[in-house]
Amino acid sequence: MSIRPWRDIQRRQSRQIMVGNVAVGGGAPVTVQTMTNTPTEDARATIDQIRRCEDAGADIIRVSCPDEASTAALKQIVRAAKVPIVADIHFHYKRALEAADAGAACLRINPGNIGSAERVAEVVRAAKANGCSMRIGVNAGSLEKDLLEKYSEPCPEALVESALDHIKLLQDHDFHEYKVAVKASDVFLAVSAYMGLAEAVDCPLHLGITEAGGLIGGTVKSAIGIGNLLWAGIGDTIRVSLSAEPEEEVRVGFEILKALGIRNRGVRVVSCPSCARQGFDVIRTVQTLEERLQHIRVPLSLSVLGCVVNGPGEARETDIGLTGGGAGKHMVYLSGVTDHTVQGADMVDHIVRLVEAKAAEIEAAEAAQAQAVE
Repeated sequence: MSIRPWRDIQRRQSRQIMVGNVAVGGGAPVTVQTMTNTPTEDARATIDQIRRCEDAGADIIRVSCPDEASTAALKQIVRAAKVPIVADIHFHYKRALEAADAGAACLRINPGNIGSAERVAEVVRAAKANGCSMRIGVNAGSLEKDLLEKYSEPCPEALVESALDHIKLLQDHDFHEYKVAVKASDVFLAVSAYMGLAEAVDCPLHLGITEAGGLIGGTVKSAIGIGNLLWAGIGDTIRVSLSAEPEEEVRVGFEILKALGIRNRGVRVVSCPSCARQGFDVIRTVQTLEERLQHIRVPLSLSVLGCVVNGPGEARETDIGLTGGGAGKHMVYLSGVTDHTVQGADMVDHIVRLVEAKAAEIEAAEAAQAQAVE
């Protein structure tokens, strides 16, 4: 029993698949994905964007392969990437064959829309030969006509039935290395569909609210939908779909996981909305600190509060704390304990140095522990 049972999340048990060298499902950490938006045939631009997403923490990155030029560039892209690459395939089964041969770690397909049973068999053979997994991607905006006629509109039952139909096509060919998504732009529809699918299958689930919107609106919708499911223990990998740069999707994805205590990466900032009591400009300070601390990968916590009402209490729960004081002099806390003061003019640089030093300390301790185990 946890000492804080109200924070416990009981994850749904699923079987595990591999996306390249990244485990998905079966108790593995929930992974964060994104998708490039550069023309895939422009390998240099795509690799540059992949590098930015890797720096932001992406575990898996998807690239669209709509034509032969894209799959021709894929081999170079896969070779340059540090994380597994998923090839996004629609309709053209030959693109799936080419992507598998080019080294894609996973094929994102809907088996039902790539043609005859023989074409599905060809794709499965290529995936098996190249060690590819697959992701079945059901989307409320592209449901099969027969299901729309049967249900009159996209609904949870229709999405789940579509997923089960696609799953059967793979299972008929003795292929089981797949994960499934049942996405919708409607949060209620997506959440209900995923809950229904979670009860019907044992494969890993890829979560997402599709076409969620811009950075702010899409973040809110994704946090509600993906967060709701993760809190219920459902979900093995996530992609936040935003009309924003893909590295922003990665950052939002990690923030959702951090908020639920599922996975921590980088600095978790606790900060107040500010008011007339603030001893410094909290909003601008937090914005600057978040920007300057993006390179930190070690999980640690930082509280930034404008006054002494809640500042000391929050600082007790964080690795580093900053509380606003009078006359431009502010209190700094280390490991929850009052330590020293800092002048406003030096505050941001000082906090950045403290965070960097704490991160280095944690990394050194972890390295020493790993060496001792060896």
